[in-house]
Amino acid sequence: MSISPLERWYASQWNGDWEHSYGIRVDTLDNPGWSVKIDLRDTRKQDGVLERKRIDRSEKDWIQCWAEKQQFRIACGPLNLSEAGEMFVRWFDAEPD
Repeated sequence: MSISPLERWYASQWNGDWEHSYGIRVDTLDNPGWSVKIDLRDTRKQDGVLERKRIDRSEKDWIQCWAEKQQFRIACGPLNLSEAGEMFVRWFDAEPD
């Protein structure tokens, strides 16, 4: 079994406090797809902003992501969850703008 970049990122946030108050919420969309909210509070990117980015390949192959209000948000197609998680980790690991 391999560990995804998002799983690795989540594990790196554990400090005895963060994981008790914040986290990652994953839900489904009815078009179909995924909705993800990643808490950025008490991380080095808590004030990070990312304008909405869109990748539209087809009706079932798409990703939207943005950061605002101390959350990174993802909406994506049914087979794009891993790719979207990798996009988040790349954004989080990038140097501040």
